[in-house]
Amino acid sequence: MLKGSCLCGAVTYQLDEPINQLFFCHCSKCRKATGTAFNSAALIHSDKFTLLTGKESLKSFSSTPGVHRIFCGDCGSPLYSARDNQPEAYRLRIGTLDTPINPTEKMHIFTASKAEWEDLCDDNPKFEERP
Repeated sequence: MLKGSCLCGAVTYQLDEPINQLFFCHCSKCRKATGTAFNSAALIHSDKFTLLTGKESLKSFSSTPGVHRIFCGDCGSPLYSARDNQPEAYRLRIGTLDTPINPTEKMHIFTASKAEWEDLCDDNPKFEERP
């Protein structure tokens, strides 16, 4: 079982599955949403994700039709995204985890649109689009 929370602690959650794969998304929307060079996320099963506290603090922004970015309305922490056409899955923002993880697989996606000032200095697989 993994636990996580937003920056202010209003939102807490539990994830009842391990995280073995991470992706680092370099698309322009993820850069804007995080204010950083890329978004670090994991694809999880939505039925394994339990919101423990803070439902009233959650806000949603649809960055693309059918894609909803869920964040804490109090502190702004991005928590996960959900897609209308894939209700069984969320894309969990890994920086919100409070439990340490050690994923075995990591990959960079949408590297064709990465920030020009960002250097990818690791040996993880890199994909110009979505694999």
